[in-house]
Amino acid sequence: MNKEVDVLLVGSGVMSATLAALLSELDSNLNMMMVERLSKVATESSDAWNNAGTGHAGYCELNYTPMHADGKVEINRALAINASFEVSLQFWSYLVEQKLLPKPEDFINPVPHLSFVWGDEDVKFLRKRYNLLKQHHLFQDMEFSDDAATLAQWMPLIMQQRDTSQKVAATRVSYGSDINFGALTRGLVKELQTKPHFSLNLDCEVTKIKRGNDGRWNVTIKSAHAPAQTISAGFVFLGAGGAALKLLQKSGIPESKGYGGFPVSGQWLVCNDEKIIKQHHGKVYGKAAIGAPPMSVPHLDTRLINGKPALLFGPYAGFTTKFLKQGSYLDLFKSVKTDNLKPLFGVARHNFDLTRYLVGEAMQSHKSRMQSLHKYYPQAANKDWHLKSAGKRVQIIKECDSKGGKLEFGTEIVSSADGSIAALLGASPGASVSVQAMIDVIERCFGTRIKNADWQHKMKTLVPSYGKSLVDDAELLARVRARTLRTLSLRD
Repeated sequence: MNKEVDVLLVGSGVMSATLAALLSELDSNLNMMMVERLSKVATESSDAWNNAGTGHAGYCELNYTPMHADGKVEINRALAINASFEVSLQFWSYLVEQKLLPKPEDFINPVPHLSFVWGDEDVKFLRKRYNLLKQHHLFQDMEFSDDAATLAQWMPLIMQQRDTSQKVAATRVSYGSDINFGALTRGLVKELQTKPHFSLNLDCEVTKIKRGNDGRWNVTIKSAHAPAQTISAGFVFLGAGGAALKLLQKSGIPESKGYGGFPVSGQWLVCNDEKIIKQHHGKVYGKAAIGAPPMSVPHLDTRLINGKPALLFGPYAGFTTKFLKQGSYLDLFKSVKTDNLKPLFGVARHNFDLTRYLVGEAMQSHKSRMQSLHKYYPQAANKDWHLKSAGKRVQIIKECDSKGGKLEFGTEIVSSADGSIAALLGASPGASVSVQAMIDVIERCFGTRIKNADWQHKMKTLVPSYGKSLVDDAELLARVRARTLRTLSLRD
């Protein structure tokens, strides 16, 4: 072996950086190495232009509150996602307070979250959703309006010269956030690099993952600048975005069997006119088109990227065979194995309409994309917007008895029985719940240590709500939310 480490993190995105930051605070003596195939940190799915950056809290994403055939609106997922996002805010607040992250405005800024609909049926749905969510303490500050004058104050660009006969409504949470996950990740890694037991290896690609007779993982990495080397790791985390599935397959653990991936690309319309950009301040989400994947929920989106405001509309989904933006068109084909053929064919058979929709999205003209934008911003001019590619997302495919395979749009942790290796698969809500996701990894893979009084005490220092339910405890939520909104400057 060229080197031995306690923890090997594959990928330099927000998930790996968050896990490393948590572990570093829990035990500063852990020897950790992070390897990244690209020359810079957080340039794939965590990068600002590749990630929606909404700070998914369930405030505005209507796909988190589906309405069933019987007319019932389901809010449990929105509650769970909101509580998980509050966990992220607590850990980031701790890091800011301890000066382990730069000033919060470098990575997080207040941007109101709104849901906007039109037409009788969708207005009724939004009001029903609002009435249910408003009753819960997690969403007690949500506002609803179907008054044109109020909506013009909330989102002037969207209401500008809109047909007055059109029935419209919106909900709003004023302390929503815009997050530059690329900046956040680079801030985490920069601080980690000051630690004596952490090392970052860029331009290094994992070529082999094999378990040794001693129970440790032997991971071979190659670099254009140095000979290939093998790292012996007690624990391996595969946080490489779309590439995590292929790496998990390399490990050969039984738990990886049957998993496949469905890659989806994305594109944004980006505004060129600064005068227009200044007229909109909010993340305004609508309803996804019938047959569209949840990640394609349209939104007119204020972003703050490297201190400069931007205005985006989209995303426009498309089909791709790449698992990473800087990946290979062979990624999908190389991921096909004998153990995932059944679920892959099952998903292909039962989701043909989705594939056709994605291909159609990719083939759209600029004029056609602008027509979608006009539903949100009626006065948008073609010349003021250009198309920009977003990141790749690999949705989870797994076995299903009834259909052979099913397509899932969430995130999932896959780990070995002994917890010595884990991978994060999937996409939305992704980065926004990275802290809760990585706490789950720690509980699963460092099960003995997390039960120790020392780690329990430290975890409650990092995340004061740890071990308790923000969904059930209104008083606890009030305390932690007051702190995070103040520390991260999210409320006026």
